[in-house]
Amino acid sequence: MAELRFVTTWWLEAPIDEVYRAIAEAPCWPAWWKSLCAVEELAPGNREGIGRVYRTTWQSRLGYRLCFEVRVTRVLPGRLIEGVARGDVQGTGRWRLSEEGRVTRVRYEWRVRPVRRWMALLAPVAGPLFAWNHHAVMQDGAEGLARRLEARLLATSHD
Repeated sequence: MAELRFVTTWWLEAPIDEVYRAIAEAPCWPAWWKSLCAVEELAPGNREGIGRVYRTTWQSRLGYRLCFEVRVTRVLPGRLIEGVARGDVQGTGRWRLSEEGRVTRVRYEWRVRPVRRWMALLAPVAGPLFAWNHHAVMQDGAEGLARRLEARLLATSHD
């Protein structure tokens, strides 16, 4: 299976603590992230969130849905959340937050392999379409989070 690797960075004019709280509360994401259909918490994890398990269902811009679970494996409160995904995709995701003045930088790294047969077969040639879709979904997240926090989204980048 081909591995897909994406890095997205958001710059928000908002306090890092507010941004972190919003990202750490995945069950609330569908209220502000329009590409996210549903989040169900399957396990609460410990006080920091390690061990927390979510099932998420995403609607792609290409017409298909993805469903996968994420288990939080590492947390540095206010700065980092890492997790392992399994389901329609499997791999890792990592949120890293940093702050400069009134600007919070959110960097999301997503390294996954498609598990669905059709996606795995197409990934070597459809990589650019999957990347376009991922970037569009992440842009939805950036804009939604900015609205949720009543903050200015200063920029986004997709590597």
